[in-house]
Amino acid sequence: MSRVSLLDTLLDGGGVEWKTLAQIAEYSSTRINAAELDASSFVGVDNLVSEKGGRIDASYLPNTERLAAYEPGDILLGNIRPYLKKVWKAVNSGGCSGDVLAIRISDRFKEIIEPSFLYYFLSSDEFFAYNMQHARGAKMPRGSKAAIMNYAIPVPCPGNPKKSLEIQAEIVRILDTFTELTAELTAELATRKRQYNYYREQLLSFNDMEGEVEWKALGDIGEFIRGKRFTKADYVEEGIRVIHYGEIYTRYGVWADQTFSEVRDDMAGSLRYAEPGDVVMAGVGETVEDVGKAVAWLGTQSVAIHDDSYAFRHSMNPKYISYAMQTASFNSQKTKHVSSGKVKRILIEGIKKEVRIPVPYPDDHERSLAEQARIVAILDKFDTLANSISDGLPREIELRQKQYEYYRDLLLGFPKPEEVAA
Repeated sequence: MSRVSLLDTLLDGGGVEWKTLAQIAEYSSTRINAAELDASSFVGVDNLVSEKGGRIDASYLPNTERLAAYEPGDILLGNIRPYLKKVWKAVNSGGCSGDVLAIRISDRFKEIIEPSFLYYFLSSDEFFAYNMQHARGAKMPRGSKAAIMNYAIPVPCPGNPKKSLEIQAEIVRILDTFTELTAELTAELATRKRQYNYYREQLLSFNDMEGEVEWKALGDIGEFIRGKRFTKADYVEEGIRVIHYGEIYTRYGVWADQTFSEVRDDMAGSLRYAEPGDVVMAGVGETVEDVGKAVAWLGTQSVAIHDDSYAFRHSMNPKYISYAMQTASFNSQKTKHVSSGKVKRILIEGIKKEVRIPVPYPDDHERSLAEQARIVAILDKFDTLANSISDGLPREIELRQKQYEYYRDLLLGFPKPEEVAA
């Protein structure tokens, strides 16, 4: 269905009037005492979730006595770094910090504007792009309160409040349906990831194999080979396949047989390579969780690695090692060998000597490999369901999101005055 036909059907000849936000709403002018707030009623910019994720309970309470109050139906916007897209439609009363804007529909428009209808416009990518366009400051951009109030909102059938609300309610109902479907799938994904993490921890703890497993230092299992430097200026569309350390914790999963980047062919002699079966570990990261993240390289040919990463060469199942490097035990050991500066860096000598992973049946290599393969097969099923773009829940969520965006654009794409004139 086209945008025009869908909106025409909803409007049924009723027309649209565009109004600035200032004409239909205002910033909250009421105040509340900080002493009346708790973790569920105080909203600071830190407990608004990025990418329109709503809010979570506050981890701290305000240190000012009086704050702006919000009411159910108010739209709360994070006003620092608008590109983070922090927005929430309040379902309770409370108070918010100065970095959060509480937008309230004016009394005389409460009978013609549905709060959820307004929320969908103020949570749109178009609104956030507008907000960033008018934001001030480079390092920590802040939205312009005046510009926000100049943002235009369509009011369907403005001369007929009852019909206007009916149209808005129908639009909200359809969009809510898609939102709820996505939320259900997201909750299912979270459950599957918890199951995956649980079984990974159980399988790799070997609590029921006492005497048949040995926790060996990584340096006793294999060797670490540091990569050689290349930069983004060296990237080309076709050339030598490379793994950059930053891609390991942002783009790769447990294993890979294809790369996201390639560099110039003439660099071949100056690079260092991971061989098929090596596990490539990020040597540098912004957080302790990122540094030390690993991906098993299962490609058929060698792959060049950055000098802030290491290829771990061994005789075990590479996916088994990669899974073991995700466990709580591994991360707990690894944390002790990460530098404490602004940029986190693994201290490789400590990693070699002190960090251990379990080796089942250490005195029987063939039996050990068979047990590793059995564990990998189980974890692969959970990994595919939880993380695979093509086969798992993320793919389903992606498709639902595209459906939502399609209908959102249809339902919220009211013709603007210049489009009508044309």
